[in-house]
Amino acid sequence: MKTVLAFGDSLTWGADPATGLRHPPESRWPEVLGLELGGSAKIISEGLGGRTTCYDDHAGPACRNGAKALEVALASHMPLDLVIVMLGTNDIKPVHGGRAEGAVSGMRRLAQIVDTFPYKPSGAKPKVLIVAPPPCSPGPGGQPAAGRSVAESERLCQLYRTLASELGHAFFDAGAVARGSEIDGVHLEAAATAAIGRALAAPVGAILGGAVSTPAEEQASGS
Repeated sequence: MKTVLAFGDSLTWGADPATGLRHPPESRWPEVLGLELGGSAKIISEGLGGRTTCYDDHAGPACRNGAKALEVALASHMPLDLVIVMLGTNDIKPVHGGRAEGAVSGMRRLAQIVDTFPYKPSGAKPKVLIVAPPPCSPGPGGQPAAGRSVAESERLCQLYRTLASELGHAFFDAGAVARGSEIDGVHLEAAATAAIGRALAAPVGAILGGAVSTPAEEQASGS
């Protein structure tokens, strides 16, 4: 069985925009992805609310710096076959500069950490899938929570796509199937996060070494 690390923020943790509590497992994208892969891969969900790519934020109850946390996660869960990174939504908060370029620099650093970590065994370096998070939506008062810019969130997709191409890593645009809820402009409704998990099944299956048939496709084929 393959092992995949899903590394992200509250969008990976599964925060409900209405309550701030966690969506049930059947609606969180890492768990949905695991089901869509038909048990061929174990998906380790590593999401933390407020996490950035590489910037310190001491306002929360835990370390939110993804560059620091990623090393711990790699050491805890190796060997891994794939690391999926979906971060950047918190990097565009004004307190961290508010610009998509800051998130790109941080994502570059995270990819570097995955590429250079001292794995055991030494040759067990996982592949990397860079995911552009869903863009924000206008929240209450026309602005996403924490002063984020909708326009900057929309810029992440093309910038991450370019970065992934430059580094030779895979890329996926979660904005193709989901967008931040209008409740707060940032977090995802249950249906949206589940949609990400379903949409990731085919590219993740291909990365892991073979195409994956979703349950719907299997039913249609009569298998």
